Amino acid sequence: MSELATTVCGIRLRNPVIAASGTFAYGVEFAEQVNLNRLGGLVVKGLSREPIEGNPAPRIYEAEAGMINSIGLQNIGVRAFAKEKLPALARLETAVLANVFGYRIEDYAEVVRVLEDHQGIAAYELNVSCPNTAHGGIYFSSDPGLLGEVVGAVKQVAKRPVIVKLSPNVSAIEPLAKAAEEAGADGLSLINTMIALAIDARTRRPRIGAGFGGLSGPAIKPVALRFVCQAARAVRIPVIGLGGIASGEDAAEFLIAGASAVEVGTATFWDPRAPERIARELGEFLERENVARVADLVGTLRL
Repeated sequence: MSELATTVCGIRLRNPVIAASGTFAYGVEFAEQVNLNRLGGLVVKGLSREPIEGNPAPRIYEAEAGMINSIGLQNIGVRAFAKEKLPALARLETAVLANVFGYRIEDYAEVVRVLEDHQGIAAYELNVSCPNTAHGGIYFSSDPGLLGEVVGAVKQVAKRPVIVKLSPNVSAIEPLAKAAEEAGADGLSLINTMIALAIDARTRRPRIGAGFGGLSGPAIKPVALRFVCQAARAVRIPVIGLGGIASGEDAAEFLIAGASAVEVGTATFWDPRAPERIARELGEFLERENVARVADLVGTLRL
């Protein structure tokens, strides 16, 4: 049988399919529906310095071939997570990644500092698609200088690998990928959601309570593949691809584009076992294509 196990940023994964942040809660909530130890890994929902209540309802709208959400990064805060959720996660065999965000550079560093005092985390994934309130609302994800600063600050306190989750809401991904790498990032993940708007023509109001939201799902897959390919060719650090993956062949496309692993998000809304199923389908694809190891598929795109 083809070998699905792989290593990304020094983290050993039983397969390259990871449950993405924001769609899999803190992981433990799915323990009765999913065998978490069969996943390549899981990323917990974004953690902030203090608890956040999130945006007004409605927060989710089903769009054509995708989903728009504006949850507002609701979470219980890093200290409550470490006390209430992490002990159960630490007992898992699968790799657990902590998604981290903030509105100031020191917020990111403080969340990581708190987590460094606890066992059970394999790596950090920095969600940089947030406005920096200390710099007039400039998004970390759109400014190479700011991005380098936040990555550098986190690397000063993190003993675990740091993966930077990049946004597609930029004109070019290469400068940002390189800025993250130069600041010490151990890997990249992309893409985050695309800014979108859904309108109710009868009420003439947005379908989402906060107005704009983030589009995810199959609709964004071609864009995600393009960004993953460009980022992977611009840096030497590993890339994790996500955006509309719903099948094993979808996952294979991202690996061919240059990703070393993938994350599955929106698909878990209609199928909580989607990451496990996609890993199985990926293994079947490798068998059919006579590919001995999943790593042999990475970056094989013929352009």
